[in-house]
Amino acid sequence: MTVKQNCINHIAMVIDRSGSMQPRMAEVIKVAEDQIAYLARRSQELEQETRITIYVFANTVECVIYDMDVLRLPSLREFCHAGGQTALIDATIKSQRDLEHTATLYGDHAFLTFILTDGEENRSVNRPNTLADLLNRQAANWTVAALVPNARAMFEAKRFGFPKDNIQVWDATTTAGVVEVGEAIRRATDNYMTARATGTFRGTKSLFSMGTGTLNVAAVKAADLQELSKSQYWLFDVDKPFPIREWVEEQGLTYELGHGYYQLTKPELIQARKEIVVRHRKDGKVYTGRNARLMLNLPDAEVRVRPDYNPNFDVFVQSTSVNRKLVPGTQLIVLR
Repeated sequence: MTVKQNCINHIAMVIDRSGSMQPRMAEVIKVAEDQIAYLARRSQELEQETRITIYVFANTVECVIYDMDVLRLPSLREFCHAGGQTALIDATIKSQRDLEHTATLYGDHAFLTFILTDGEENRSVNRPNTLADLLNRQAANWTVAALVPNARAMFEAKRFGFPKDNIQVWDATTTAGVVEVGEAIRRATDNYMTARATGTFRGTKSLFSMGTGTLNVAAVKAADLQELSKSQYWLFDVDKPFPIREWVEEQGLTYELGHGYYQLTKPELIQARKEIVVRHRKDGKVYTGRNARLMLNLPDAEVRVRPDYNPNFDVFVQSTSVNRKLVPGTQLIVLR
């Protein structure tokens, strides 16, 4: 008899508590605690076991909570006092080496780590190539993401071996920035856990991206998306900045709400449950289905997305209004 493997997520948060974090430390702690509360709820909803590890780092690295059931975590406030410099490399290496000792004999285990920092490396004993070698040799069920404060820090994170699509910039100077980074972590974790529920997903190097690492032929096939026949839709080149209903009617069609899908070419807010269509550029095949949002890491909530460069696929988003202004030079799919 084959026994279904229990889905066990080991999620780590590695939090910078260097001196520059002092003005935002209380807010960051609240973000972490809110994230843990959310994980507890989602773990029950998705029937997954989630275990949390928390590290804090400045000049040195300290593990304050190790692989604890998400339903039983204490407050983090007593552990997070800011002061010192930024040993980012050491913190990442220690977190991953510690987690390697986690027992994984039975069950479907996967590891997801978020590194949150407001500055650049300036204290570690370990060298960048040591971290890069560690990250490069990790198995497919390990995912490590970095949230950094600026483009320079993003460049450094890439040099340290973080996958480019697992790096995201956050505004470390404002309260709104802390709130937004909390939403980014929650969104990414929710997408990760939802994907884990499919039984085929174990990790990703494209946690924050719609590029080729997330949207590719293999991903479309794995998501079991439906290919639309050419008799099921029209594809138009948009040539005027008209509202969608006016533009569709100018083509001699009757506009039906929800039948138009605009090409995603700039950062946009995508509302919950809006359907997605993807089109393969080379062969022109068009795909859609209930798993399209999941494939693109879109949660069932409003989210701001950026259309990273993808040479093989275009993404189209359902319009549920009559006055969305179309962008000349893009395309529009209208379902028949």
